[in-house]
Amino acid sequence: MMADIAAVFHWPLSEMAALDLADLMMWRGLAIDRWNRMHAPE
Repeated sequence: MMADIAAVFHWPLSEMAALDLADLMMWRGLAIDRWNRMHAPE
């Protein structure tokens, strides 16, 4: 989960450690959406 966020948004562990589980899940969903848009076939 944290790896998905870090890979897309380049956030350090110290930033993500301050988030609660609900926020991590929200940001992971946003990271996956962005990854899919960036790598979608044209």
